[in-house]
Amino acid sequence: MSTNSTVFTVFQVNQAIKQMLEEMPPFRNLYVQGEISNYKAHSSGHRYFTLKDERAALSAVMFRSDASRLRFRPDNGMKVIARGRISSYPKSGQVQMYVVDMMPDGVGSLTIAFQQLKQRLYQEGLFDTGRKKPIPAFPSTIAIVTSPTGAAVRDMIRILKRRYPIAVIEIHPVRVQGEGAAQEIAQAIADVNERGKADLIITGRGGGSLEDLWAFNEEIVARAIAASDIPVISAVGHEPDVTISDFAADARASTPSNAAELCVPDRMELQRLLLSRSSQMAAAMQNRLKKEKSAYQALEHRRELKTPTAYLQDRRFALDHMLTRMQAATEQTLAQQRQQFGELAAYLDAFSPLKVLSRGYSVVHREDGRIVTSSALLKKQDHITVRFAKGSAVCLVEQIKRK
Repeated sequence: MSTNSTVFTVFQVNQAIKQMLEEMPPFRNLYVQGEISNYKAHSSGHRYFTLKDERAALSAVMFRSDASRLRFRPDNGMKVIARGRISSYPKSGQVQMYVVDMMPDGVGSLTIAFQQLKQRLYQEGLFDTGRKKPIPAFPSTIAIVTSPTGAAVRDMIRILKRRYPIAVIEIHPVRVQGEGAAQEIAQAIADVNERGKADLIITGRGGGSLEDLWAFNEEIVARAIAASDIPVISAVGHEPDVTISDFAADARASTPSNAAELCVPDRMELQRLLLSRSSQMAAAMQNRLKKEKSAYQALEHRRELKTPTAYLQDRRFALDHMLTRMQAATEQTLAQQRQQFGELAAYLDAFSPLKVLSRGYSVVHREDGRIVTSSALLKKQDHITVRFAKGSAVCLVEQIKRK
């Protein structure tokens, strides 16, 4: 080894490699296409992963401040295009990419973020129909959470005043796009609930790109809508536009103007309905009066009302006739009962044991009280009692004949 050779420490070498990499212009801001693997979200907020393709792999790290700006959630197997710089970590000498931004390869990051949040909130049950509250048919106060300067709010106010002018309209001004817009929308919905004066909330804005509408795809807005005790109509963009707030709301309108039409009745239709109901009620009343008049006139010609005494006399005659019929029926029933009683008495008398005895027959009892029906029940020297129609005699058995 030459004595003139410079000896470097490992750290110095790693620092030199780091400096060399960072001074190379192509490595300061480059885009790398690859597939994410070994993805790990650290508790510190940093993201560690590997970018790979068919032939190689590159370690990568994304610090918390950069990761918080992502519109989607990275995952293993996802193809992405990452932007950042190439450097090394002096302690280990590992070359890695420090990613500052990332987007899905082939699909927009906002589209990925939309699908991921929609799926997560759906699985959580935030979109269940059982959570939906009915929209009131005749709201007295309507709170509109939107931009105070857009065409959407002017259209809604115009339609609401034309269709249902007795409703009170409250405008809660918020930003509907840009940083902080979602927080303002969510806070306004919470404020309307806290006041408790509104019967209905409409939140939304006019049309625009996916980026313009993104405030209504934020989780904080979806949760504020779902947590509202007051029914919420989501009215974002045009007919094809669908946002997360549409799924979380109690009802979705295709446009802000459509929301104004959905939430209140048309006063002209109400007037026509009231006139129709009024005519029906008048006709029903006239029919009722005619029926009552006919009934009254029929009563006027009734005999009992013209001559009450005659009515009482008729009732008296009817009562006398009924009394006569009742007496006749009673006498007939008693006669039938007497006849039936006599027949039963004669029948009982004919079959009475005493009646049999009176014709010369007798009844023989053993000492145990058992009636003797056969000589086989007796033996010599038995004492028996012979019962006659009148009186009885105690006898001693001296001879028994079997026949």
